[in-house]
Amino acid sequence: MSMRSPSIVFRGALLVALPCVVLAGCQEKQPVPPAATASVAPVTRGDLASTLTVAGEFQPYQEVELHAKVSGYIRRINVDIGDRVKSGQVIATLEVPELNAQVAGSQAAVKHSQSEITRAQSEVTLAEANYAALHAAYTRLAEAAKRRPGLVAEQELDDSRARDQDAEAKINVAKAALDATEEQLGVSKADNQRVQSLEDYSVVTAPFTGVITMRYADVGSLIQAGTTSNTQSMPVVKVAQSDLLRLRMPVPEEDVPFIKIGGDVQIKLQDTGKIIPGKIIRFTRELTESTRTMLAEVDVPNPDLTLSSGMTAETIIVLQAQKNVLTIPAGAVLKADGQAYVLIVDADNKVQRVPVTLGIQGSDRVEITQGLAEHQSVIVSGQANYEAGQTVLPKLSTISMPKQGGDQ
Repeated sequence: MSMRSPSIVFRGALLVALPCVVLAGCQEKQPVPPAATASVAPVTRGDLASTLTVAGEFQPYQEVELHAKVSGYIRRINVDIGDRVKSGQVIATLEVPELNAQVAGSQAAVKHSQSEITRAQSEVTLAEANYAALHAAYTRLAEAAKRRPGLVAEQELDDSRARDQDAEAKINVAKAALDATEEQLGVSKADNQRVQSLEDYSVVTAPFTGVITMRYADVGSLIQAGTTSNTQSMPVVKVAQSDLLRLRMPVPEEDVPFIKIGGDVQIKLQDTGKIIPGKIIRFTRELTESTRTMLAEVDVPNPDLTLSSGMTAETIIVLQAQKNVLTIPAGAVLKADGQAYVLIVDADNKVQRVPVTLGIQGSDRVEITQGLAEHQSVIVSGQANYEAGQTVLPKLSTISMPKQGGDQ
């Protein structure tokens, strides 16, 4: 019995000592986890602009289909598609034989009226001379009869008076005939001018400097007169003014209030990437019902015709612009229940939630009108990983600073 006792005592001591080791381990301190890193950007001042990016399409400044105002056959056509023409340049000449005859007839009528006027003027002169002679004879007889009564028979005096009055009346008749022939000359000249104008219309000329974009007729084609809007006459050519183009841009309804004459536009050509600055020259001031957009236009010089009608370009329209305002990256702004807010990191590196009031919004930065001060730090990404009061390690973001010259 005495030999087993030491073994029993040893095992008991081991069992008692083991809980002590475990308890000692439970009393050691756990390691503190490191603070989370937060990507931040400072609140800075700078120039900011809100912009609208839309696709624009180039159109000719002017474009018209040229019609002949008289019917005839094309005798000569001087242009083809792609040709550049100047204002007043002859495009085509029509052959109108019957019109040529009308011009000759009207010119003859003018000459006949001029001859009639010459004849009427001679008759007036003759009537005035005859009246002068008869009036002088009557005056002498009347004076003689007055000085010596009974010397001149009353019948002779009456006959002389009658001849005098008849001669005076013939003067008035001759003058009336002269007036009539002068009026007829006016009618003849008007008719001649009318047919002459029609003959002039047989020559089709360019109304402005431009480019021939379509040719519809050839030599010998019969062209009907295009004198009314409902006449389905064939045009001769189509000419477009392409040295100056209109860039037309559809503006959405919500941005229409910010469109103004002289507004800045950046035009990026799709094929070359070239940037052309421009300004809004005009806009329609009404919305298209189907698209709820309004057309705005920029005039783009194109003297070397490198741009063609129908080409498209990316346009950036400046809607609003502010200088020296507080701005933060757009990614820093969050919204909840219609209220905008940001998460800032204070001087103690603790996260705080701050409501803000927004101003204009650029492509990557936003104006802050209330809620923040310059040089405060805002968290710009991963905001869902942070809570108010949490301690973080701020790290400056690569998007912290605005673009040079403002956010465009």
